Amino acid sequence: MKIIIINGPNLNLLGKREPSIYGNQTFEAYFGNLKTQNPAVSLEYFQSNIEGELIDKLQEVGFNYDGIILNAGAYTHTSIAIGDAVKAIETSVVEVHISNTFGREEFRHQSYISAGAKGVILGFGMESYELALASFDTKG
Repeated sequence: MKIIIINGPNLNLLGKREPSIYGNQTFEAYFGNLKTQNPAVSLEYFQSNIEGELIDKLQEVGFNYDGIILNAGAYTHTSIAIGDAVKAIETSVVEVHISNTFGREEFRHQSYISAGAKGVILGFGMESYELALASFDTKG
């Protein structure tokens, strides 16, 4: 099973950025633990602050991976293009958010990704990624 986690803008600052919302663990440390806990899964990670690079990665992996876990960050609420890319590919996408976006600013209540996603998981901190991973049949 081949699954990729794709993170969008500012998620490279996890562990430093607004720890009261996002915690103080880096994503790299979390990802290492996630890989260790799921040895049967070929788990990859990609992060970019650039919208076009996120779209390029979705198109690159969207026809030959078993699953995509996507946290598009603020692009979730602004990028019709990322939403269109999710709809254009064959690989199932689970949209994740570390925080409960519905408990935050009004603009964060809109997602251009959700309509094309297999599902949406939000508000469980870093565990949102684990829950998304569990939604794929990783046991074979």
